[in-house]
Amino acid sequence: MTTDFERTPGWLDWYAGPSRPAYRLPEGAVDAHCHVFGPGEEFPYAPERKYTPCDASKEQLFALRDHLGFTRNVIVQATCHGADNAAMLDALRASGGLARGVATLRPDVTDAEIRALHEAGVRGVRFNFVKRLVDAAPQQDLRDIAEKIAPYGWHVVVYFEAADLPGLREFLLSIPVPLVVDHMGRPDVTKDPEGPEFEAFLDFLRARPDIWCKVTCPERLTVDGPPALDGERAAYRDVVPFARRVVEEFPDRVLWGTDWPHPNLTGHMPDDGLLVDFVPHIAPTPELRRRLLVDNPTRLYWPEAGRTLS
Repeated sequence: MTTDFERTPGWLDWYAGPSRPAYRLPEGAVDAHCHVFGPGEEFPYAPERKYTPCDASKEQLFALRDHLGFTRNVIVQATCHGADNAAMLDALRASGGLARGVATLRPDVTDAEIRALHEAGVRGVRFNFVKRLVDAAPQQDLRDIAEKIAPYGWHVVVYFEAADLPGLREFLLSIPVPLVVDHMGRPDVTKDPEGPEFEAFLDFLRARPDIWCKVTCPERLTVDGPPALDGERAAYRDVVPFARRVVEEFPDRVLWGTDWPHPNLTGHMPDDGLLVDFVPHIAPTPELRRRLLVDNPTRLYWPEAGRTLS
């Protein structure tokens, strides 16, 4: 474990010069998965963290939002800050209502604390099952948290690796609030998108009508890598058939986000403009893209604004 605020050796800093996307985002588009980190001198990283990211401030996140053409953000608490949600909450308060949050909670969280988080704009809690990032939490603790947030209409965001889904499936389906799965459950994109492993993931999504899926992070899933092919801004081709299957089967339950500032990457750091240009390849019609980027995240995070959507 690192003991200071210098980033974990070998991990890349976020890309400071993103291109402007060729694809023009629809009005009201939401970056439904991004983070703020520190700055560590103001919002210290958790002593129990397993990595230290580079600082990535709210001002830098909002500048990226405007540069890419998004209207709103959903800021997800990352494991490096543990259950201290201060940096995320600071960003929510500074957003002028243009950001919602997903928090990390401990099982002893009080109703008054949840109410204060709700008033600040938090609408979900994240359960992380990726072993290289967190130590396993007792399932009963997680179930207790889910029961505490249920009266507020929150959901649980779950992050797991594809190989771990069979062992988690029964527990996840028992959680008494809606679920949002991060990054398509991290499929192995060297396998067949029509094959049994990814089909098992789709069966998990089919098991309940309130399970949502983020078709995010091609830069984490790709084997082929980021270069544009055939002169197009169309990187991450090996991830496209997996994401497209999800978008086309569950058009009203998919979300998309940049994952900025892309923590714990070592191979390459993505150009966020190129990531936006990935969207039309996984959502091939204007209607699918509007659901993915506007209607679905607005319904989940700003339901009071949904009535104004055209």
